[in-house]
Amino acid sequence: GVNVTAGLPIIRTSPDHGTGYDIVMQGVANEQALMESIYMAIDLYRHRMADDEARSNVLPKLYKNKRGDNE
Repeated sequence: GVNVTAGLPIIRTSPDHGTGYDIVMQGVANEQALMESIYMAIDLYRHRMADDEARSNVLPKLYKNKRGDNE
C-alpha cells in the first residue's frame, strides 16, 4: 500500500509499511512498496501538471480550437 498526504503544496507519498527497522539486514525486505510509492508520486505530479495546464488561460484555447482552417 501507499500512503499519500493530501493538502500539502508538495507531493508526499510513502510505503504503508513504514521504515521497516525491524527487518534491517535480514535480507527479507521487498522494495515493491517503495517503488509503488515513487510511481504514485510521479502519477500525482503528472496529474497536477495536466490540471494546472487545463485551468490556465482557457479562453485562448477555446478560440484557437473553434477557428476554421482558413482563419
